[in-house]
Amino acid sequence: MDSERLVELLQQVRQKQMSVSQAVARLRHLPFEDLGFAKIDHHRALRQGFPEVIMGQGKQAKEIAAIVRAMRRRNANILVTRIDARKMAELKRFRTGLEFHSASRAATWTSRTIKVIGKGTVLVVCAGTSDIPVAEETIITAQMMGNRVDRLYDVGVAGIHRLLDNRHRLDAASVLVVVAGMEGALPSVVGGLVDKPVIAVPTSVGYGASFGGLAALLGMLNSCAAGVTVVNIDNGFGAGFAASLINRV
Repeated sequence: MDSERLVELLQQVRQKQMSVSQAVARLRHLPFEDLGFAKIDHHRALRQGFPEVIMGQGKQAKEIAAIVRAMRRRNANILVTRIDARKMAELKRFRTGLEFHSASRAATWTSRTIKVIGKGTVLVVCAGTSDIPVAEETIITAQMMGNRVDRLYDVGVAGIHRLLDNRHRLDAASVLVVVAGMEGALPSVVGGLVDKPVIAVPTSVGYGASFGGLAALLGMLNSCAAGVTVVNIDNGFGAGFAASLINRV
């Protein structure tokens, strides 16, 4: 339940369209609902403006389905991250109504039309095509949280002219998320060109000495460009969430 729906509920009680006992029943599972194996934070939308997100990695399909059903009863918009086609096929047996987004390895269900509340555009910049799955996780997260999102892909430093040819798109964005593997140099370049917040996302893409994204992570943490902040390796969701919070201000 978010603040808008709480206001609607209270207005229904005031206008005698809903009894007090009915309202209490609707609020019974605030702040959380215990499913035995999971405790769903139904209060999160009131605190942070977006419902709890389900991380699919490590969960069985039946567990994800049970959480989805509980959240659907509260009419919450739902985002499930880190699921593949195999797990999505298993989920379909439970008739959850989820829509699968293969590029972002995510699934969604919306109870209401998503309102655009971000004040500008979040631009997701991707170094190479191998980084796209992480970039797409950022995008689906930001879109579900009510943002306009633009993509700028395959503009890594190995061909820096590709990035510079899109300078106008960098300048037009209000927040930039820069996704890169290998040595992770792209966020430093972008950070040196713009006067907007830059969120750097290191990916685990790269050859042996990239150490599964550690080289990119350390490179981004040591960026000489001011205004660059860094999330964890492959954490497109965290970057999309942070970008959304910034874009509301």
